[in-house]
Amino acid sequence: MIPLRAILLRNSTPVMTLLIIGLNTLLFLFEIAQPPYMRDNFIQHYALIPDQFHLSTLVTSMFLHGGWLHLIGNMWFLWVFGSHIEDVMGPAKFLIFYLIAGVASALAQTVLNIGSPVPTIGASGAIAGVMGAFLILYPRVRVVTLIFIVVFVTTIDIPAAFMLLYWFLLQLLSGVSSLASVTQAQGIAWFAHVGGFLAGILLIRLFARNRSRYRYSSF
Repeated sequence: MIPLRAILLRNSTPVMTLLIIGLNTLLFLFEIAQPPYMRDNFIQHYALIPDQFHLSTLVTSMFLHGGWLHLIGNMWFLWVFGSHIEDVMGPAKFLIFYLIAGVASALAQTVLNIGSPVPTIGASGAIAGVMGAFLILYPRVRVVTLIFIVVFVTTIDIPAAFMLLYWFLLQLLSGVSSLASVTQAQGIAWFAHVGGFLAGILLIRLFARNRSRYRYSSF
């Protein structure tokens, strides 16, 4: 399932969401412009590596990506859900919320993979926090979703609660299954997603500036 848009009105331009997307894109272009050996050193220096833990990588790792699909997928989810969460918080609070969720996701991944030499990169943990916040604020808002049925492709409107809880359950089950493996299953930091999502759920009431604006739209 790929979310295309939430059926929900925004009251402002999501400036910070756009800036985060732009920064991630620029850093990825810088990353891939380097020769392979320099790119590897760049990743090793700024990625989160549990057995070479540095505090700064809790933040720097969330601005790196492993490929175009990784970047585009993350930035698309950020746009679909983050633009509405920024609308509730305002740009400054949204940035702080995003960074805290990203750090929480990185800590969860580190704690549950202590001693791992596998680098972790990507914004998905922070974005998972945004998705957790969306679940709390807008559980009944419908999300236009692209689905694949064998060889057919279609769109349906799915309640956000169904989509986001289904996504979270997949991350949790995949993370638990990956504990039996020496390396991360499929190279995906499942527990970063789980940690970020839970952080978003816990933090949203502290950051949302006006509870009277928690409204639903179903046009």
